[in-house]
Amino acid sequence: MNTKMQTKNLNFYYSKTCALNNINLDIKERYITALIGPSGCGKSTFLRTLNRMNDIIPGARISGEVILDNRNIYDKCVDVVDLRKRVGMVFQQPNPFAKSIYENVAFGPRMLGMKRFVNLDEVVEKSLRAAALWNEVSGDLKKSALTLSGGQQQRLCIARVLAVEPEVILMDEPCSALDPIATLKIEELMQELKKNYTIVIVTHNMQQAARVSDFTGFFLLGEMLEYGDTNEMFSRPKNKKTEDYITGRFG
Repeated sequence: MNTKMQTKNLNFYYSKTCALNNINLDIKERYITALIGPSGCGKSTFLRTLNRMNDIIPGARISGEVILDNRNIYDKCVDVVDLRKRVGMVFQQPNPFAKSIYENVAFGPRMLGMKRFVNLDEVVEKSLRAAALWNEVSGDLKKSALTLSGGQQQRLCIARVLAVEPEVILMDEPCSALDPIATLKIEELMQELKKNYTIVIVTHNMQQAARVSDFTGFFLLGEMLEYGDTNEMFSRPKNKKTEDYITGRFG
């Protein structure tokens, strides 16, 4: 079981406010890690540190390390564009571009200059297939992505991430805006994707965390109070606060 990413003594500040305090976490390669905890506990902030999405926030600063394949992603020589290609992000609300289905998926390879080395038609089909969407849209790739259902839009956004060949996929509450049927499709998709990708998901849904993840980290007030095997954490949590949160006694 290899470690794909690792945080060491990670602290994050919004100006003078400490949002993350001394987070040490190993993210295992080709497994699903879920981050749980009440709203405002730091889990989404932590997720965004993994591909430097917080860099654009005025006054934000970080200390400690985030290691990807033995290299600190916060080293000055790291190419952030390349990093975000390797560590892709799927957001809470589906955010397809106001373009065709085809152009949504082809967008990343075009922007990164990959079209010089790959067949875009093949990339689009492969990505849509990997996102379990090809059979539903293959007959009309010129159709606007905005006409798709919410669940289809979210799978399209996943396909858009896959098109640039990432190694890690970050998902920030990817099912919170979806109905139960669409949620099930995304969860089934995650199980397929982990065969080839490392996945980190933020979720408020305890049942979802228990269903889809291999490892779980419980965040509270900017600290990670507990981390371990999901089945063990949900059946025998070591921390009383973890138990209270999982059983619905607070949060």
